[in-house]
Amino acid sequence: MEYNQLVAVSGLPGLFELVSSKADGGIVRSLEDSSTRFVSTRVHQFSHLESIEVYTIRENVNLVEVFKAMEKATLALPAEKDASAVKNYFKQVFPDMDFDRVYDSDRRKMVKWFTQLKNAKIELKLSEGAE
Repeated sequence: MEYNQLVAVSGLPGLFELVSSKADGGIVRSLEDSSTRFVSTRVHQFSHLESIEVYTIRENVNLVEVFKAMEKATLALPAEKDASAVKNYFKQVFPDMDFDRVYDSDRRKMVKWFTQLKNAKIELKLSEGAE
């Protein structure tokens, strides 16, 4: 499984590998429990991780850049439910983040997703075309 195959699905927690896509949805496999299911595009939206950008005080950066900064950091990951701890963590790890436009819920999601990526041992890199 590679980073470019991963999607976030609206209304569903966690990250998923896009196994197959159809005109009316897609078959996804959860990174958490490896369960496979069909997800309809009539109800849910798919966001490829490669296409997600994060607001910064300069130019927006791809989400993988934030994950790489988290990977290099020596700080322990905060509890994802503690919004103030998560915000303080990102102030130290990725200080260029625009904290007015990146919501607490988004930062908590980044911590959760980063944990899932590390547990699944997924290499944090964009595909050639995404760069």
